[in-house]
Amino acid sequence: MIPIVEIKDLDFHYRDGETVLKDVSLSVWSQDFIAIIGPNGGGKSTLLKLMLGLLTPVRGTVQIDGKAPHNAAPDIGYVPQYVHMNQSFPITAIDVVQMGLLDAHKRFRESAAHRRDALVALERMGMADFADRRISMLSGGQRQRVFIARALATQPKILLLDEPTASIDTRGQADFYQLLKELNKEMTILVVSHDLLVISRYVKSVACVNRQLHYHDEAEITGEMMEAMYPCTVEEVCPVELVAHGLPHRVLMDHESHSDD
Repeated sequence: MIPIVEIKDLDFHYRDGETVLKDVSLSVWSQDFIAIIGPNGGGKSTLLKLMLGLLTPVRGTVQIDGKAPHNAAPDIGYVPQYVHMNQSFPITAIDVVQMGLLDAHKRFRESAAHRRDALVALERMGMADFADRRISMLSGGQRQRVFIARALATQPKILLLDEPTASIDTRGQADFYQLLKELNKEMTILVVSHDLLVISRYVKSVACVNRQLHYHDEAEITGEMMEAMYPCTVEEVCPVELVAHGLPHRVLMDHESHSDD
């Protein structure tokens, strides 16, 4: 049995030469649910794009289900961090989902079969009743469910999500992650997130990314992991955030002692 995602000895940098990822290796097994955490600019989104084949490593390899990423596209569903759209464009929810069924030449051919598959994907997301509603008329949480339905339209083996709750209010985040937990019964999920306190209740393991990658085969996000991934001086940290993120008590005490100086 081979991992569904296998990354070995990967390095990546952009044209300016600054290293984004260095010596990254990761094996992801079928039906894992991994939270990818780390600071802004640490390489999380870049790592997803390498899995998608949108970027090419400078060194190392990426394989999806034993294939190069560009040959594994039908096996991957992707929900990007930002989905830009013209709010005045009269596109409906079901139109958006059917875009996930573009043919190999990126052409849209509406058919009864495509509409049926799109409706099935919307039904899974609890959005079938909104199929003919303009996407601009939906709430942030509803739109995100539509975008996931689009990613699910081809029945992928892997679902990659980049900051999926950025447009969802706090009350809706737990429901959203519960939905992902249900999908995880059928597919592997990797999600980039800063919602650490919420997501730790649902994922099975954690990958910390800050140029390098540290994999933890457990769901708990510890204070030590946070210190390693979000390095900064204690003067730069709000003590409320220290408590909220579960950082060790000694860090909070150090912060207070510095504040008294």
